[in-house]
Amino acid sequence: MNTIKVFLIKETHQEIMILKELLESNSYNVIGIATSYQEALLCYNRQSVDIIITDMFIDGNPDGITFIENLLMSNKNICPFIYLTGFENRHLYQRAKLTKPFAILHKPFNEIEILYSLENILEKLQQQSDEVIKKGQNSKATKKSLFIKKKNALHRVHLENIIYIEVENRYCNVITKNEKYVVLISLGKIKEFLDAAVFLQIHRKYIINSLAIEQIIPKDNLIILKGDYKVTLGVKYKSILKNLHILR
Repeated sequence: MNTIKVFLIKETHQEIMILKELLESNSYNVIGIATSYQEALLCYNRQSVDIIITDMFIDGNPDGITFIENLLMSNKNICPFIYLTGFENRHLYQRAKLTKPFAILHKPFNEIEILYSLENILEKLQQQSDEVIKKGQNSKATKKSLFIKKKNALHRVHLENIIYIEVENRYCNVITKNEKYVVLISLGKIKEFLDAAVFLQIHRKYIINSLAIEQIIPKDNLIILKGDYKVTLGVKYKSILKNLHILR
C-alpha cells in the first residue's frame, strides 16, 4: 500500500522513536531517518518523499534550515515540510520563515499539533489535485505520479504501476499492481494526466498501460494484461494496433 512517505531529520534518538511510533500508528510510512545534515542529503536523494519533518537545529547548528535551503536551491518544487524547534531566536525564525515551511512547531512537540499539521498538508495536496482536475491542466510530460484519496489518506500512485483504468457508472477504477482505487472522475479527465504514447484508450470503458500488455487476440477483441487482467478491445479502437511494433 502506497501510504504517505515521511522523512525525519532529528538528532535525539528518544525523540525519533516517539515521533516514528506516533506517525506509524496513524498510518504514515516513515521511510527514512537522518541524524545529521550530510546523512539527510544522502538519504533524501535516494527515495521519493511526500513530507519532511526536520529539527531546525542538528548538532548545535541550524542544519535543518540549511538542508531545506539546499533543496530549494536545487528543486523549487520540494514536498511540504515542518520544522521542529526548541529555540526562540527571532533571526533564525525569520530565516526559517523565508523557506516557507508548512508549520513551525515548538518542542517538546505536541502529538495533536503534529497530526493536525500533517492532516492540513494532506488536505492541501488534495486541493491542489482537485484544482488541476478542475482546470484541466495537462501535466503528463512532468508528472510521474498522482495522489489518490482512499479512506483517510492520500496515496501516491506511480503512473508506471497503473495497469488499466475502467469506467464503472460515475466512477473510475484505477487498477495497479497491488491495489485498486475508486475515484469520482471521468475517464476523459484522467486521460489528461497520462502520457498518450504509453496509455491507450482501447474501449469507451478502458484505458490501458501499453507496457502492461501480455497478449492481444484481435479475433476475440481481447487484450490480456499483466496480472492476467482481461479487457475488451473496442472495434472502433482497433486502429491503435497500427502503432504497435509487430513482427510477423
